[in-house]
Amino acid sequence: MTVSEPIAVHVHASDPISLAGVVSHLRPRPEVKIVGPADVMQAKVILILADKLDEQTVGALRQFHRAGHRRIVLMAANLDEADVVNAAEAGVVALVRRSEASAERMVAVLTGAATGEGTVPADLLGKLLGQVGRLQRHVLSPRGMMFNGLAPREVEVLRLLADGFDTQDIAKELCYSERTVKNVVHDVTSRLQLRNRSHAVAYALREGLI
Repeated sequence: MTVSEPIAVHVHASDPISLAGVVSHLRPRPEVKIVGPADVMQAKVILILADKLDEQTVGALRQFHRAGHRRIVLMAANLDEADVVNAAEAGVVALVRRSEASAERMVAVLTGAATGEGTVPADLLGKLLGQVGRLQRHVLSPRGMMFNGLAPREVEVLRLLADGFDTQDIAKELCYSERTVKNVVHDVTSRLQLRNRSHAVAYALREGLI
């Protein structure tokens, strides 16, 4: 039976008491290995502790993200739905409230973060999904856009490209002119900075856009 290596975790906090408390809860756990500032580049996951997502906390998040860390967890005393978006923009993959952060819960969150799994408190996730739905219905859809950044006809063209259709076939299938199809492909590749049609299809498949 293969025993998994412990996840290297660096804990960051401006408050030394909070830092000591969380480290003391995590250090005995065999699933994680706490690494200090001198070994921070060895960390698989960065855990940042804060009271709220203020400017100081956002600055710390961005600093770790710029340093190349892509698995950042934020534990905060206070979180609301706006914090989910702001934290994601700053590079956070998981959010957890301090009141819900038992040692067992934190190990689960850190383990998930190590594999890129996102975690958001259930009540905030529901509110966020509601916001996304309203944004799609009232802002994006009236402008012919989708939340993934592609217009519906762009998605249709990419799907047919992925199925092996050429420009002429796509034009017939969608009742577009061939020029329109070419313009759609050009717009997508230019906007997303893609090399060609094959790259556009690969990108769309990889990102789950089609």
